[in-house]
Amino acid sequence: MARNYYLLLSIALTAIITIGSLISAKSIGTPQVQHFDKVLHFGAYFVLSLSWFLTFSDKLRALKLYVSIAVIVFLYGVIIEGCQLLCTNERQADVFDMLANLGGVLIGFLFFILILKKKQLK
Repeated sequence: MARNYYLLLSIALTAIITIGSLISAKSIGTPQVQHFDKVLHFGAYFVLSLSWFLTFSDKLRALKLYVSIAVIVFLYGVIIEGCQLLCTNERQADVFDMLANLGGVLIGFLFFILILKKKQLK
């Protein structure tokens, strides 16, 4: 049952990030704090990657699986940035957003492997 919960959470987070990344930035009303969007990207991809890791956490010591999930979540972020460039008029692709996404995924991966997965194994 918990795995189904994590799967639904992961799908919902993916949908929310997709919609939030492609709607008009004016309609979101983000604070005008310098680099706030980078912190938002980092946090969103940290939580997104953790949710997908937890979805598949029943696979004991499946490091290849977790690396694959991290790569897929990062590539999803790259695709979203590309969609911002090609499919929206107000949004633009940003390499620094992609780096913030990568940072969130990597820290999420380390947090999961070093802390959450070790707790599961005990």
